[in-house]
Amino acid sequence: MEVVIKTISLFSGAGGLDVGARNAGLEVVFANDLNKHACATYSANIGEHIECGPLDEKISIIESVGPVDFVIGGPPCQGFSVAGKMSPSDPRSRLVFEFMRVVELSKPQVFIMENVKGLGALAKFADVRNELFKEASRMGYRTCLTIQNSKNHLCPTSRERMFFVGFRTGNPSAFLHFIEKMKVPEIPVRTVFDSLGPAGSDKNPITCKAEVTLAANPILRRSPYAGMLFNGLGRPVNPEKPCATLPASMGGNKTPIVDENQIWGDGSSWVEDYHAHLMDEGEPYDWKSAPKFLRRLTINEAHLIQTFPSNFEFKGPNSAIYSQIGNCVPCNLGEAVVTAAIKALNTNESTNFQQGQLSLPV
Repeated sequence: MEVVIKTISLFSGAGGLDVGARNAGLEVVFANDLNKHACATYSANIGEHIECGPLDEKISIIESVGPVDFVIGGPPCQGFSVAGKMSPSDPRSRLVFEFMRVVELSKPQVFIMENVKGLGALAKFADVRNELFKEASRMGYRTCLTIQNSKNHLCPTSRERMFFVGFRTGNPSAFLHFIEKMKVPEIPVRTVFDSLGPAGSDKNPITCKAEVTLAANPILRRSPYAGMLFNGLGRPVNPEKPCATLPASMGGNKTPIVDENQIWGDGSSWVEDYHAHLMDEGEPYDWKSAPKFLRRLTINEAHLIQTFPSNFEFKGPNSAIYSQIGNCVPCNLGEAVVTAAIKALNTNESTNFQQGQLSLPV
């Protein structure tokens, strides 16, 4: 008889973490998000068990679900993110404790809270972390906190996320051991481009028409793929490396830039050549000089970079779809974290561990 691992998902978004959790063996019986387009995407692809609206209005439904095995989710991160206010006083920063309220109500064997790296690593959020540890301990959970990069878990993108994980009966030390053992070599984002073909082809329609223009006063970094060579905040993509973190602000001139010639042409990199020219104290080119083979990342590319299934169908206008993709936990990263948690539930393995241990990637 197949064991059902009953799960509640909170702040579910389009369902990146839930897809990974389902692949790892969890059965999500309740999900919740505030964004109507994300809820429509979730309902169309994962299930109609998602409830759209404020979490505090859904507590009676959660109570009717009864005891569960897992509670998972990613409370809004803007208050902790370098792309946001980075303020503990931001009202959205308190939603991590709404998550813990549901944990206390549902009493799962395991909870997994996802958020940005800043919440797990920055000194300014130490009080928030300590409060989370104390809350979990009061409820009877042993906890750990780890920061994992999606590029180490079968994702062609670099995206560092914090995971605060609590166990009633499992072993947090074993979880940290398993998640580290699951790391694999990096996957270049070229694999995504190769699978879809050039923008404008049948498998890869153009979805962002924001013009690519050059910055009059470029800001240089050591890497050609950093700094600000272009107007807007869209950075060029290095196809030979995992893609940089996709922002939720994609859809306009903050959408990453792809060099079609580098991938499907002669292989040369216009961005690298231009960067070398500037580093050699050459004058910036006229803003109109960006070649036409530089274009913006498509939705289908972003979709696969975040490791959603190829048949996953996003709902809403293109701007909302880009936002859903940029806000998500890459599915394969979610699967790795949940798999490690399941393994930790089924082992007596013990390693050196202290409550509230912070595990940073090497």
